[in-house]
Amino acid sequence: MQRLILPTVIVIVASTLTFLPCLHAEDKTSSAVDEANIREARVSQNQAIAAQDPDRVASFWTEDVTIRRALGQPVSGQAAYRKLFEPTGSQTSRVIYQRDAIAIEVSPHWPLAFEEGTWTGHMGSATGPTVIGGRYSAQWVKRGGRWLIRSEVFVALTCAGVGCEYPALP
Repeated sequence: MQRLILPTVIVIVASTLTFLPCLHAEDKTSSAVDEANIREARVSQNQAIAAQDPDRVASFWTEDVTIRRALGQPVSGQAAYRKLFEPTGSQTSRVIYQRDAIAIEVSPHWPLAFEEGTWTGHMGSATGPTVIGGRYSAQWVKRGGRWLIRSEVFVALTCAGVGCEYPALP
């Protein structure tokens, strides 16, 4: 009986060790797909910002989204954040923001992801002169199969022209 147990244990252990890399490879594939989905969502949100479509911009946030604006002001909730994207003033005086992801890390365990990147504010259009810029980070959460932004932090680090006149919250 003991002669049968040892070979059986070896076969079970060998089978398990052979299967584990497959699980790890599946996690990497899933993470790569999720990262691509987040990058695509960020590009789509940038397009919505450039088109000055606040409803579409807001569709990428959770209802309870929170942000810390680039110069320090806090904003809480989708409705309050959406108001920041409602067009005001003349087209040439509007600042159009664009975010460019540098890195995205997706959790292999939770429906969470972390994004970091750079942002720029352009005068008049997404291709207008840059008047302010800096770094940002974002927390993404996957709900109903879709990645949404739950929290963002922006930090202003550079400015030019009128952007240098914007006041920071001490």
